[in-house]
Amino acid sequence: MAFFKVREIVKFFGGLAAVNGVSFEVQEGEICGLIGPNGSGKTTIFNLINGYFPLNKGEVIFQNEKISGLKPHQICQRGIGRTFQVVKPLKRMSVLDNVIASAFLRRHSRAEAQQLAEETIEFCGLTHYTDKLAKSLPIASRKRLEITRALATLPKLLILDETAAGLNPHELEEAIGLIKKIRDSGITIIIVEHIMKVIMTISDHIVAINHGRLIARGTPTEVASNPEVVKAYFGEDYRA
Repeated sequence: MAFFKVREIVKFFGGLAAVNGVSFEVQEGEICGLIGPNGSGKTTIFNLINGYFPLNKGEVIFQNEKISGLKPHQICQRGIGRTFQVVKPLKRMSVLDNVIASAFLRRHSRAEAQQLAEETIEFCGLTHYTDKLAKSLPIASRKRLEITRALATLPKLLILDETAAGLNPHELEEAIGLIKKIRDSGITIIIVEHIMKVIMTISDHIVAINHGRLIARGTPTEVASNPEVVKAYFGEDYRA
């Protein structure tokens, strides 16, 4: 039985099918990469998974429970955390207080929430920023804070949206290391990322979509060589 799956999910905006009949499964403990050109529907799929948008058709199943139709906070309580492509920390609060705010989902006192927040901050390598205001962090650390906040909700499944965008090569390697560390801690991951080095390095399998439809799935090598994926990224006239 799959740890997580979407079945024939559909989302219309007006007359446009942003996601049209997409199905895939993710096994516990693996990293699933979700790829596709700009506007292909990747972030919309994330918004459908975490309940930000309602489905028009289909269903989302997590640990054998149908979660489609639940509110975002209910889905988070079930054990699905996420980050956002545009990071928006609580800018006038410290890194610690940002993470404490997330930790209150699982902890019922300030002391307990602070302990969980401090442990999560250390895990993510942000200890030296603990007392800094979130707005003062460089972009790489703000992205890491976004992951830290999501981890403080103690997810079983973490969905990451463009975690590596805007990072330099050194920061990129550090981001890859953190994602692997999260996976090794027992958390299953679905990641959207345009940087192919990240996707090909960390994914156990990849799901490729275009124009809201599934066009390929398989290992990184299989998907990278799939003619439909090559056409989606490079056009019909591309020749390797």
